Amino acid sequence: MSYENDILSAKESSFIAQDLEKVSNDDTNISYGEVAQTEHLNRSLKTRNINMITIAGVIGSGLYLGTGKMLATGGPLSMLLAYFVIGLIVFFMMLSLGEMSVQYPVSGSFTTYAKRFGSDSLGFAILANYWFNDACSVAGDLTALQLIFSYWTDFHWYVISIIFWVFLLFLNVIHVRIYGETEYWLALLKVVTILIFFIVSIIVNAGKNPEHAYIGFKWWSYGDAPFVDGIKGFSSLFVSAAFAFGGLESVSLTAGETKNPTRVIPKTVRATFYRIFIFYILTAFFIGMNIPYDYPGLSSSSITTSPFTIVFQMVGAKAAGSFMNTVIMLSLISAGNHALFAGSRLAFNMSSQGYIPKVFSSLNRFGIPYVAVIFTWLCGGLCFGSSFIGAGTLWDWIQSIVGLSNLISWWLIGIVSIRFRRGLERQGRTHELLMKNWSYPYGPWFVVILGAFIIIIQGWTTIKPFDVSGFFQSYLELGIFPATFIFWWLIVKRGKDKFVKLEDMDFDTDRYYVSAEEKEENDYGDSLKGWASFKYHFVENFL
Repeated sequence: MSYENDILSAKESSFIAQDLEKVSNDDTNISYGEVAQTEHLNRSLKTRNINMITIAGVIGSGLYLGTGKMLATGGPLSMLLAYFVIGLIVFFMMLSLGEMSVQYPVSGSFTTYAKRFGSDSLGFAILANYWFNDACSVAGDLTALQLIFSYWTDFHWYVISIIFWVFLLFLNVIHVRIYGETEYWLALLKVVTILIFFIVSIIVNAGKNPEHAYIGFKWWSYGDAPFVDGIKGFSSLFVSAAFAFGGLESVSLTAGETKNPTRVIPKTVRATFYRIFIFYILTAFFIGMNIPYDYPGLSSSSITTSPFTIVFQMVGAKAAGSFMNTVIMLSLISAGNHALFAGSRLAFNMSSQGYIPKVFSSLNRFGIPYVAVIFTWLCGGLCFGSSFIGAGTLWDWIQSIVGLSNLISWWLIGIVSIRFRRGLERQGRTHELLMKNWSYPYGPWFVVILGAFIIIIQGWTTIKPFDVSGFFQSYLELGIFPATFIFWWLIVKRGKDKFVKLEDMDFDTDRYYVSAEEKEENDYGDSLKGWASFKYHFVENFL
């Protein structure tokens, strides 16, 4: 069947590369039925790559190292509730983001939407801050690596971290398929290990532990548990939880390099709920069951006291701790790889949108923005260099900065999503949506209202008594974001930049049309039933 009359014939990588600022009505390069595109990255990431990146590509130091500090600070139930609340925000945020990403699958994702459906200054602020977020995340994962290796050796930590730092550059300047395959296998390892962790946790709780006794929920009623330090302890956990969840939204940055995004992105977004429940909620639940909040050294940033390592050591096998440590090491490499990928795409978009010099949007023969990759890689290395002040201290600061940056980004995604839908409604084009956010308008407003509340109260414990270091650690990013917005609005735009009117929003540039080949493939997959359907979707998603 031919679909040429109602869809764009768009083969893989056949996009018209045009700058947003240069699209005009009389552009002779755009023929009938074509849609202007702002980029032509290599669309080589397959469904299974995107699925695995979404499932576990962002599991890193936040989950493996941060949970120990959360347990010690707030207790088991506070930690569980913090993950639950932040998980709800992330779930509704992903539904909002998925709706826009399917319609406009570009590598800039929500940062591009902030400019198109918000303002030029908002676009710059979120791009600059989220790029800084990813650069700090690269540094954070490199810093955590030295804590990992201190479990085995006192060898010069910076030598090991520099080796992995160079390795991350190699993975990100060659074909994007290499990045996707590396993330696939590392993520698969993390998924299997988390499932093993659940089994080991049940065994430990049932009696296979140093005390040879059933644990049950006794640590939930031990001492000040389940709420340690009351509401103060509980509120202080939100940033740590946001740091752990950080990166789920950045999977949409791969949209510009994803095959068949109208099928892949909705499936990965809808599965976010299950991934949040399995990898975060259940993990927090088992950790809180088996480890007391006052376990010696639990609140430090030492890998020897990571809850995962502790649980594996409890079963009595000497090699168990080393096994878990090895998995954490590989997970940090995976998280650093993902952060460098996402950060480089943000630098690429800052360049393609005119915020920084055009050289950063240069592509190599593999379709990789190599200048943006090298720039982000170098900045991540510079941030990592400050670990000479103390790995644990730096990691705490990075956790606070990145965690609050994530909360701000999610809040802004909610804002932009609301404006996006209002613009569609004003122009009478809601029917064009390829994926509808079923939670609208309640979901985006939930993200906006609750997100704003958490952003404000997450560091209030540092105010009375006033802790100067803790205060700046908690609220530094809250000052940086408006500063970048004001800089672009006042200095660059001289106060003339305004939010785009709903009736003037551009809903055509970068709009995705399903090709005949993709539509045929989608229809075939949807037509299968029973075992044939299961086999087809399993192979598509995981093999």
